Amino acid sequence: MNTITTEDLFTELTSELSDTFQFLEDKPEETLESTLKACWFKSAGIPKSAIKAMEEPLPALDENQIKVLLQLIGQRQKNIPLAHLTGRQNFMGIELLCDKRALIPRKETEILGKKAVAISQEMTFRKSAVYVLDICCGAGNLGLAVAFYNSKSKVIVTDLSHDAVELAKENICFLKLNHLVKAMQGDLFSAVDQHRFYEKIDLIICNPPYISTAKVTKMNTEISAHEPVLAFDGGMFGTKIIQRFLSEAPKFLAKGGSIMFEVGSGQGEFMMRLCEETDRFIDIEPVKDNIGNIRVIHAKKK
Repeated sequence: MNTITTEDLFTELTSELSDTFQFLEDKPEETLESTLKACWFKSAGIPKSAIKAMEEPLPALDENQIKVLLQLIGQRQKNIPLAHLTGRQNFMGIELLCDKRALIPRKETEILGKKAVAISQEMTFRKSAVYVLDICCGAGNLGLAVAFYNSKSKVIVTDLSHDAVELAKENICFLKLNHLVKAMQGDLFSAVDQHRFYEKIDLIICNPPYISTAKVTKMNTEISAHEPVLAFDGGMFGTKIIQRFLSEAPKFLAKGGSIMFEVGSGQGEFMMRLCEETDRFIDIEPVKDNIGNIRVIHAKKK
C-alpha cells in the first residue's frame, strides 16, 4: 500500500466505504467524501473540519500515516463523531477546536449566528462598542463569531459546564480574540450577576438545551454517547432553560437591547408566546430556516 498514489488510495477507500457510514441530518456538511478527506488531513498532521478539508488538495501520506488514516476510519465507523476525531469543526467559516467537552457546533445554529452578527453590526452605527453576552456558550462558537466579524464587539461567553468554558477559552486563544472575548463559568446569568453588568448589555444570545428529557434518551448514539447531555436536555417540555432565560435577561439588557435564542423545529410559535406572556419584550421576530421553520427568536427589551 505504501506505493499507491494519493488518488488511487482515495478512490479505493471511497469504493470500499460507500455503505459503511451513517450521516446525521444536523451535520449536512459530513458526506463520505468530506469525512474521508477530513480524516486524511488529520492523519497527515494537518487537522481540518469536514468543510475545510473539501477546499484543498490532499497531501501524500507515508505508510505510517496511512495506518493512522485507517484507524480514524475505523473509529468513525463506530459512530465516534468526525469533529472529535479531527479536533476541528467549522462554524460560519471559522475553524474551531472541538472535543467531547461541549456540543459540536451545528450548521443550523448559523441561522442564530448570522442574525447575531447582523444585529451587532447594526448597533455599531449608533454605539462605539457593542456589549454581547453568549449564554450556554458551549465551545464559544456564537460569541466568537460575533467578535470575529465585528471588531467593535465586547463579548462575554458563559456556560454552566466547567469543561465547556475551558474549551471556549482555548478557542478564544486559538482565534487570537482574547482582546474581545472573555469566558466565565456559571449557571445562566450567575457569572455576570453584578451591578456593573445590570442594564449594560446590548445583545444577549443563547443556544439553550431545548430537547425534552424523554427525547434525549432516544437520540442517535453518535450524539448521546459522545456529546454532553447537559447541552441537550431542556427538561420535561424542552422549555425549562428558555423560561429562566426570558425571566432573567431583562435585568442585564441596556435600553434598546435585544435577546436572540435558538428553538427546536416545531417549537417556534410556542416560544414566541412565552416571550409575549412575559410582557417584557417588544418587536418579537421569528427567524426561519430555508424550509420555513422558526429556528430563532429575536426580541427587544420593552
